Amino acid sequence: MSINKIIFFLWMIGSLHLFAQNPFLDNHFNSEFYSNQWVGFSLYNPQEKIELYNYQSNKYFIPASNVKILTLYTGLKLMPDSVPSLQYLKKNDTLYVKGTGDPTLLESYFRQNKVIHFLKNSQLPIALYLENWNDTAYAPGCSWDDFVEDYSPERSPFPIYGNLVTLQSQKIVPKYFANQVLFQKKQSVRDLNNNIFYYAGNKKIQIPFIISKELIKNLLEEETNQKIFLTNNFPKGTVETLYSIPSDELFKRMMLVSDNFIAEQILLMSSLNISEKLNSQSTIQYILKTYLNEFPQKPRWVDGSGLSRYNNLSPKDLVYVLNQLYEEIPTERLLSLFAVGGVNGTLKNSYPGNPPYVYAKTGSMGQVYNLSGYLKTKSGKILTFSFMNNNFQVPTSQLKVEMKKVLEYVRDHY
Repeated sequence: MSINKIIFFLWMIGSLHLFAQNPFLDNHFNSEFYSNQWVGFSLYNPQEKIELYNYQSNKYFIPASNVKILTLYTGLKLMPDSVPSLQYLKKNDTLYVKGTGDPTLLESYFRQNKVIHFLKNSQLPIALYLENWNDTAYAPGCSWDDFVEDYSPERSPFPIYGNLVTLQSQKIVPKYFANQVLFQKKQSVRDLNNNIFYYAGNKKIQIPFIISKELIKNLLEEETNQKIFLTNNFPKGTVETLYSIPSDELFKRMMLVSDNFIAEQILLMSSLNISEKLNSQSTIQYILKTYLNEFPQKPRWVDGSGLSRYNNLSPKDLVYVLNQLYEEIPTERLLSLFAVGGVNGTLKNSYPGNPPYVYAKTGSMGQVYNLSGYLKTKSGKILTFSFMNNNFQVPTSQLKVEMKKVLEYVRDHY
């Protein structure tokens, strides 16, 4: 066994401290501020493959959107350079099509419409096959009352409009729902079990709609002006793929603004590389058995976005994945996929620096705020880190002040 592997093994099991603890960081994490909450921190030098500091870094935390770091790694390993948007086969004077889980079709940010143009120009009857779906609308452990929130659309095999209805003044997108919007104020903006929406005012809002096979067919028919019929059979033959946007554009959007829907759909799209069925759990199990089979602590990983409170990861787990990314992806490309402190995305107003020094993914929900990624030091090093906070009752703004002290210290002294 090489010396690097020995060092990494000792770091993983956490049985030995290879380096002396830092007095400044020791005092910080043992301060009164953290006495009533759960905190963990891991700092690692991926070039020299040594742990620089840890505090409770082998403990499990609810990671929230830090799970998207695992989803990013999965997409980079299993998805092609461009996003597969449609699979199709022409046979028996019929165009058979099936979804790939691509979330960009007519979605409000990407506005991608290659599939619509393709189907509009078809001279053959169109058969829509949706039996390649083998998953649930939501991952286990998600909050049931998120069903009306724009950050929580249903997962599906053939997304369209981001699986959201957009309401602004009298404008309704897609128009298909025009007769299902009631212009009145109500406690909820959508019925629990029906696509009946309630709207009052002029403010733009987006509400998830309930997915069904018939609804997907109807929305595609409206957009393409083509008659489409559902089929339970997809014939054998050479299946072709229509691609939409570069995959890095999708990954970057997910990471910068923490888009939950994109994250969930990336896991589904990735499953096409290992199965004919769209299923997020098959993707997770495959990645854990192959590319990410050396986690320091065995993770509990159940979704792509981190909306589920069933997820459990340790700071060392996240640093492990960040190190894998660092080793396998060119640095410039890798850092471009993360939000930059003081510059963009979820970090635009946090951890500023001149030059920027934090390239990371946030993870937040009730009583959860985490930050994991890469830190550029003044000495020229790039370090991986994971800073996790759970079960706190102070405002997140106070947490960020304390976290900034640590990250600036690391920037200036390592």
